[in-house]
Amino acid sequence: MPHSELSEYNFKRISLINWSLAFPLIFLFGWPYLYLCSYFGIDELFAYSGAFLFALPFIFTILHGHVTMAIGTAHRHHYYKWLSEVPYTYGLLFHEIFTKTRFRLSLLAFSAGLFAWGFFLV
Repeated sequence: MPHSELSEYNFKRISLINWSLAFPLIFLFGWPYLYLCSYFGIDELFAYSGAFLFALPFIFTILHGHVTMAIGTAHRHHYYKWLSEVPYTYGLLFHEIFTKTRFRLSLLAFSAGLFAWGFFLV
């Protein structure tokens, strides 16, 4: 039964789809922040680092939703456990905290802080 919902084959497929979605989503969610930074004349260091931090919570939310839709709410912890067991391959750059809403909101707040800091330095 290699193609069952909780098989390693399915987990690898979900992981590869998530990795392929992550990079285009950085540009999709980061450009409004960059646009505002260029409009207000904020330094590029603050703009690019803030845009990256601004995009991350949205990316994590969409990828977490993709995992939930692929294997269900009751089983997604199996996928995250599998990711933590393969940290040097499919689980690269994964940590359990990425699925926590409080962490994602703190990333948004930190990106807003970078925006404010860059705005007042101008």
